[in-house]
Amino acid sequence: MSLTDTLNILYEYHAALEELRQKTQCVNRLPPISFFLFGMGPRRKLIYQSGLLKDARTGEILRSWDVAEEKINPPAYRVQLQTTAGQVIAIIEDETGIWLEEGSRREAICLSRLHLPTFGGHKYASVLRVLHQEILINIVDGLPVPNFFVYRKPWYRDSAIMAMVLKKTGNLDLIRDWILNLRAPYDRNNAGETEADNLGQALYLISLVSDRSHPLTAAVLEQLPKFQYGNYIQGRSDFANHPVYQTKWAKFGLTALGLADPYEIPLMPDSYSALFWWAYKDRHLPGARFNETNYPYLDWAESHFYGENCGPLGDRDYPLSWEAKASQADYDALSLLSPLYVERKLSAPHTWHAAEMFLALLGD
Repeated sequence: MSLTDTLNILYEYHAALEELRQKTQCVNRLPPISFFLFGMGPRRKLIYQSGLLKDARTGEILRSWDVAEEKINPPAYRVQLQTTAGQVIAIIEDETGIWLEEGSRREAICLSRLHLPTFGGHKYASVLRVLHQEILINIVDGLPVPNFFVYRKPWYRDSAIMAMVLKKTGNLDLIRDWILNLRAPYDRNNAGETEADNLGQALYLISLVSDRSHPLTAAVLEQLPKFQYGNYIQGRSDFANHPVYQTKWAKFGLTALGLADPYEIPLMPDSYSALFWWAYKDRHLPGARFNETNYPYLDWAESHFYGENCGPLGDRDYPLSWEAKASQADYDALSLLSPLYVERKLSAPHTWHAAEMFLALLGD
């Protein structure tokens, strides 16, 4: 990709973001910290920030430069620097790996192949590229985590939406082993609770890489009756009852594996009902809408349900996705990035948010 091409991509990106920000009713001010993450999928996680290239998990400094000028180009997966000595440096990630260019010398920092579609011809191609990167960057050792700084374990809810993106972009193999090795019906990430929607999510995840013979299937089928109320499912998700949402997930997971589905989606108020935008849209009672800058994935999913496809956006070029003030996140781990992120209890990028934005903008 030529320098002219990368600059054109950046121009298109800024224009697309401006259009989306004018469309939304909510633009969130993120910390004024410039950085870019490298290391999609199985690659080593790196962060470029203020002339330093560091290991994003340990803080080890790999390279440092005295920078006169820097340009971070998120949709090109590229950072370009000019040093005070006049040297031009570029850090680039592509389908083959992560590269460091210093003058005429090109060094491979990390090599492994990924599918990185350009989404050519799509109105929001450049934005989709960045959202895809924000999802892939949070696959760590084969685990799809919401944000690798503050979470150590995958969440079934987030992972299921994330997997929808990976399926579309040909990257399911990145989490295949994790799914094949699942044995627990619940992730127990919300203060140890057994969340009812996890059961349908587990079945759906299994369907992406296996079939009903997967060992977890029988365990999920054993748990479902524990949440049965009449002909629907009801339990707790995010510390509240969400029977419509939970029954939709149960039905979707069972159907995905070709299993018998005895459940009927109840018509009752449920604030999470509209988060399930890809099926069973007729089983829904409208209610109060979300207005969540802390959990923007809720707004994006709901807007997708209603065909609006526009939710909260940040005021930075990168990252585009985030989550704030989550009860189970370890925000102290963000000190490696910036004390401002720790202070605001804000993790970015975030896979559920990035995935909901990606799927909404990509279109059904």
